[in-house]
Amino acid sequence: MAKIIKLNPVRSKTPSKRSSADHASEAGRTSNGTKKQIYPRAHKMGAKLERTLVLLKPDAIHRGIIGEILQRFEKIGAKMVGMKLLVSEKDTAMKHYTEDLSKRRGEKVRQMMVEMLISGPIIAVVFEGVDMVEVARKLIGATEPKSAVPGTIRGDFAHVSYRYADEKGIGIFNLIHASATPEEAETEINVWFKPEELIRHRPIYTRFTLREED
Repeated sequence: MAKIIKLNPVRSKTPSKRSSADHASEAGRTSNGTKKQIYPRAHKMGAKLERTLVLLKPDAIHRGIIGEILQRFEKIGAKMVGMKLLVSEKDTAMKHYTEDLSKRRGEKVRQMMVEMLISGPIIAVVFEGVDMVEVARKLIGATEPKSAVPGTIRGDFAHVSYRYADEKGIGIFNLIHASATPEEAETEINVWFKPEELIRHRPIYTRFTLREED
């Protein structure tokens, strides 16, 4: 008796029907031809957020413009991770204005800046964001308010000059301080904050700037 062998039917290799949307998706475009908006995923790209120290000096507090200054940082999507109101002790102010200032501007200038800083309450803030040191410096403007361009914090809210401060024998009141380099930021943050005083959180207003949830 002959052996019966069952053969499976040969299936057609015709391509499956695909929508224009499928092809557009592969090409990085929507079905109507416009380019798709692709947001980077920060943690997959190895992106690292940066922190910086900002001090709101006694003149900023006495003039009642704290809210307007802090709003500048909120509007760009910077994240506040630490904040405190205090009157600085002289030794703390000396740690902030280090001997490097003496080398650049002289010990007299350093002492005047220390006296300015301890002359009233200040607000210390740590902001976190993308290249936050550079961004904060851009926001606050030139150290001398007279030279700060309009649109910056010092350019919009102050106008005094080095000449005026020198003639008066006082430290220049320029409202705000921000760390100059990432290394300086790390040092200054440690002067004003303990590690446990800095909070890890994800506020709603940073969702579309930092995209930490991706």
